[in-house]
Amino acid sequence: MITKGIRGAITVDENSSEAIGSATIRLLKEMVARNNIEIESISHAIFSLTRDLNADFPAKYARINLKWTDVPMMCFNELDVPNSLKKCLRVLIVVNCGESFVPEFVYLEGANGLRK
Repeated sequence: MITKGIRGAITVDENSSEAIGSATIRLLKEMVARNNIEIESISHAIFSLTRDLNADFPAKYARINLKWTDVPMMCFNELDVPNSLKKCLRVLIVVNCGESFVPEFVYLEGANGLRK
């Protein structure tokens, strides 16, 4: 068994707990569905938010709403690059998997332009 990372991103409508929570849940559910992830196979998750999103921690919504209670998670600020996408929440989910697993990255809302 090896580990592989699955990238995902979504833009958030506003800097509020409700908007960050809703975007986090939507993104993670989509990533889990598209990649057939079982919670037990998640090694860890790393969240980053642009500096204009600081109303709440996305990991809180994964833990409470999605029951990721045994998944180590951390949240960070994204590098503030001039002219980069604003109000963006990104996540890297690292999963324990077989070598043949091919991750599908998920980019939603305004973040869908990050990767062609």
